[in-house]
Amino acid sequence: MKIAFPTMGDNGLKERISQHFGRAPTFTIVDIDTMDVKVIRNYGEHIGGNIKPAEYLLAQDVDILICSSLGYKAMNILRERGIEVYVGAEGTVEEAIELYRNGKLNSATEDTACGGM
Repeated sequence: MKIAFPTMGDNGLKERISQHFGRAPTFTIVDIDTMDVKVIRNYGEHIGGNIKPAEYLLAQDVDILICSSLGYKAMNILRERGIEVYVGAEGTVEEAIELYRNGKLNSATEDTACGGM
């Protein structure tokens, strides 16, 4: 199972979770079955690219997105394509994986999404 995290850089499991999904400099993708890690640059429209960050992640074949927060539009794009979305992550990717495994993250909903995105 592949989990994507919006992150601040390319330090893999030790990288900090970005506070803003769409403006994260990178996405860290972890296969939690094998613990293989892949870091990709965010080429989303919020940072000068020409694609929505959520659509960019769809091309990465992820199953879950874990983030601090994200906008309503991004949440819906991902959920409509079958990607589970969890909010409330903080700290490093490694710490967020433990939060997920321990059931400490919340599923993203209309009430937990940031407005206007």
